[in-house]
Amino acid sequence: MSAVGHYLEEGGIPSASISLVREHSEAMGPPRALWVPFTLGRPLGAPNDPAFQRMVLRAMLALFDADEGPVLQDFAHDAPGPD
Repeated sequence: MSAVGHYLEEGGIPSASISLVREHSEAMGPPRALWVPFTLGRPLGAPNDPAFQRMVLRAMLALFDADEGPVLQDFAHDAPGPD
């Protein structure tokens, strides 16, 4: 996703992504990325928890408020429930 983000940004389209592997995001330097400490394949946390999933999405969208980038922010919560 980082490469796509760079491509979109070059075209004037802001982008943000959710990162499950922090080391990859650090190496690629995407324009805006939210690192989440969840199991691979679950970028929004455990299934069937729409309130928590909205919280993750809102945190990612808040990255657009940054004055400059690249931005790599850590999500401060662990996923609730079975992971």
